Amino acid sequence: QVQLVESGGGLVQAGGSLRLSCAASGRTFSTYAMGWFRQAPGKEREFVATITWSGVTTYYADSVKGRFTISRDNAKSTVYLQMNSLKPEDTAVYYCAIAKGRGVPRRKYEYDYWGQGTQVTVSS
Repeated sequence: QVQLVESGGGLVQAGGSLRLSCAASGRTFSTYAMGWFRQAPGKEREFVATITWSGVTTYYADSVKGRFTISRDNAKSTVYLQMNSLKPEDTAVYYCAIAKGRGVPRRKYEYDYWGQGTQVTVSS
């Protein structure tokens, strides 16, 4: 059974930083791409970042490019999201997900397992 457990969310002031972690189990982690999505109240879940199985290639939503960094440690079956220069509009529940395959998937249907989410709140 695949499980994804996020951690690291919290309350931070605008301009601050947070680092999210997502620990995976139940699947050969190093074989699959991983992604981060977020969902703000009343909005659709949206793509944030993805990383290939090897960690060599990453892709970001325009809204976070230059501020967020996705990385992974296959030995620990963990993916990270370093978030810098946070803005109030980054406030959302952040979800990690494991893709159905490799590449740089950016759509929800390209992922088949999701974590429970971690709340990030950025105050102005």
